[in-house]
Amino acid sequence: MQTLTAIILTYNEELHIERCVKSIYEVVDDIVVVDCYSTDKTIEILKQFDKVRVYQNKWVNYASQFNWGLESCNIQSEWIWRIDADEYADKELGINVRKAVDKVGEQVTGIYVKRKIVFMGHPLMHGTWYPRWNLKIFRKGVGQCENRWMDEHIKIIHGETIQIEGNQVDDNLNNLTWWTEKHNSYSTREMVDMLMTEYGTGAENRVVPQFFGTSEQRLRWLKTRYMKVPFFVRPFINFVYRYILRGGFRDGKQGLIWHFLQGFWYRFLVDAKIWELKRKFNNNNEKIIAYIEEKYHV
Repeated sequence: MQTLTAIILTYNEELHIERCVKSIYEVVDDIVVVDCYSTDKTIEILKQFDKVRVYQNKWVNYASQFNWGLESCNIQSEWIWRIDADEYADKELGINVRKAVDKVGEQVTGIYVKRKIVFMGHPLMHGTWYPRWNLKIFRKGVGQCENRWMDEHIKIIHGETIQIEGNQVDDNLNNLTWWTEKHNSYSTREMVDMLMTEYGTGAENRVVPQFFGTSEQRLRWLKTRYMKVPFFVRPFINFVYRYILRGGFRDGKQGLIWHFLQGFWYRFLVDAKIWELKRKFNNNNEKIIAYIEEKYHV
């Protein structure tokens, strides 16, 4: 029987953490929580679970925090499961994860699961958002979170991958004000990431863009093409493609809100922040690189 450790990153996740832990508690052998000094009841809630080990580390970005957990938390299991605090595994996924890690051959080093987003109480089943296959489970020693400020994925260095049924559900229970504030923060991280990609900095340990590759490689390839479209035009194209051409409108009012805010407003804000920064430095690439390296420690 193979052992499995889940890694969960937290900061003030009292709304979600109990749901997340309970959904995987009977599936995993160990749960490592890397907390960024939460000030709510997150740590108190975690004390009720015997399997949970809590560590605390200063936040830089998701990738560095996750990789710190891999390297610094004395993980002894053969397999590792990446799951966020506001996510949970449905029953089918839990059953299939346990079967997979116990039965797959040594040549298999990664397992893809379906990510389902629930927004304002409604699952987003259209507009390219479902199903999205993400590599969430991998053998210890062969995987690491790629070095990105946004849209980071697990990258494995060798071996085969499989897909299993069931959903890893992303269902954040915070209100829309919280969501927009968080995406404002995300837009800054996305700005940094897109500029790093444009200027070819911080490119180590990244998923290689490839249309006929894995789902992550295909999405990364599409993003490189997206970056070639003119500023402020591409958010319109993104919204029309996802909401109209790919049927995002079929998810009702929640679909409209999601695709307008996430597919248009958020992308427009990223463009505006990139444009603002380039204007500030008169499109001087060297000054822009120096600025983001100093300010964001990349």
